[in-house]
Amino acid sequence: MRELFWERYSLGELNKKEWESLCDGCGQCCLERYVGDDNKVTVYSIACELLDIEQSRCKSYEKRLTKVPSCHQLTPSNVPKYNWLPETCAYRVIHRGEALPKWHPLLTGNRNKMKKKGIKVSSYAVPAKQVARRKMSNYIIARWKV
Repeated sequence: MRELFWERYSLGELNKKEWESLCDGCGQCCLERYVGDDNKVTVYSIACELLDIEQSRCKSYEKRLTKVPSCHQLTPSNVPKYNWLPETCAYRVIHRGEALPKWHPLLTGNRNKMKKKGIKVSSYAVPAKQVARRKMSNYIIARWKV
């Protein structure tokens, strides 16, 4: 059986193409979130202004960090500190030495299983411009302590 690149190399050893292909395109990291001083994470179903909700892809990926100051660039060294990423995030999964979920596009060849399992945000995310700041509490979808 052939060894897959994410099993053979650490995150820090991946080339750009391999690194980018680990992203399953769920869009969960593009949802609004708040991490309080008490280390409580609150996630909202409100999508970043750059997220194409239907495609679960950034509309301006190369310029996202300058267009959206709260956007984070994942790197092998900072993946461990972003504990607000979803548990299923391939970067977190690989960092922990675990196997990719069976629905991951690198294993299935497409995103159909993800869609069926409701992993992609396209079924519930709303554009940020449609939500008044004072109404954000109506859009809370998850809370946990890190």
